Amino acid sequence: MPINIEMPKLSDTMTEGTVVRWLKKEGEEVEIGDIIAEIETDKATMEMEAFDEGILSKISVPEGGKAPVGSAIAILLEDGESEEATAPSSAESAPAALPNTPPAAAKALESAAATVNKSQTPAPTPTDGERIKASPLAKKIAESEGVDLTAVSGTGPGGRIVKADVVAAPPASSPAPAPTAPAASPTPAVAQAPAAISPVAEGADQIVELSSMRKIIAERLLTSKISIPHFYLHLEVDAAPLMALRKQINAQSEASHGNKYSVNDFVVKALINASVTVPEANASFNGDHIVQFAHVGISVAIAVDDGLVTPVVKNAEQKSLLAISKEIKEMAVRAHDKKLAPNEFDGGTVTISNLGAWGIESFDAIVNPPQAVILSVGGIIEKPVVKDGEIVPGLRMNLGVSCDHRVVDGAVGAKFLGEIKRLLENPALMLV
Repeated sequence: MPINIEMPKLSDTMTEGTVVRWLKKEGEEVEIGDIIAEIETDKATMEMEAFDEGILSKISVPEGGKAPVGSAIAILLEDGESEEATAPSSAESAPAALPNTPPAAAKALESAAATVNKSQTPAPTPTDGERIKASPLAKKIAESEGVDLTAVSGTGPGGRIVKADVVAAPPASSPAPAPTAPAASPTPAVAQAPAAISPVAEGADQIVELSSMRKIIAERLLTSKISIPHFYLHLEVDAAPLMALRKQINAQSEASHGNKYSVNDFVVKALINASVTVPEANASFNGDHIVQFAHVGISVAIAVDDGLVTPVVKNAEQKSLLAISKEIKEMAVRAHDKKLAPNEFDGGTVTISNLGAWGIESFDAIVNPPQAVILSVGGIIEKPVVKDGEIVPGLRMNLGVSCDHRVVDGAVGAKFLGEIKRLLENPALMLV
């Protein structure tokens, strides 16, 4: 029997998805485990895997179309199953008159449906009574082009006739043009098709439709700013010791495992250690109580083409600097390739957002609910500083922490940010 391919729930907050691209076309065979489509969720664009096999008979939601979770977006037929099993009857396919449609308009619609049904030529069947082995798409093309399938040799699996066979076959005869259906009288009750949209003139405003990800980003950040009482703290860090240690470690790592550490790797490690030292910040507000998490999950903000994703380094307190560095690099690559899995967004307890690579010296981030803190990291700047009563050149980095005041008080936030500063100015402490 026909199998509905449904819009999958690819994240815990997903309510609808957008079909970005179909990797299988109508009439093609589908095997269990095949990647058949790319689906845009509220968090990322992910691949959709087939859990059944058969022939992709009909695609109900085209590329760019949206559908609620659980709704049918395509139909799969078992091998040898007739397409008629999914085709609507003539009564079902006839255009139904809308409520309050005047009798004259309703009669015109019925007349048009009858004319179309009469003009349709049924798919040819073999003279010996055997069923024609042809893909649904091949049958559709043969019907529209007037190709006799009994005279076509199939090159598909088991001799099945596929699209290419029908396209290469000569038509049996030129089909007569279908009579033009009478147009129904326009009435206010009948929905009218929108007029064609002209190309955007030079200098005119451009309308950019929101992606599913951008909609969720907008909703979550608005909720965060409205419902979470934010406060912000800032500190300037002496980055010279960190840069010296990083240079020394990278020189050694290139000769061994080849991993190159970024400044962000060290900041993430400092954030992890501070979350363990100050567990009050590694927490979440939950109505009538606060949850202090047993483990540290670092949500790493990664900018992608259509928004921002925050995959999580889970159980981060148990991982070495090398393991963290490799995991973040690998997640960033898969984030840009849209290959992140849904479970990689779960388990975050604190978030880090680093805009130093874009030349930003300092900024305040918005708390990522249900977490209570987010660390904002600016770039390392060479500037004059006062040391031992003298003005000398120095390397400075600005850190900021945005806190949910329902969970974190000012003193706790200051202790948390101060611990991150202490670790970055004494980076060797993170290696023991």
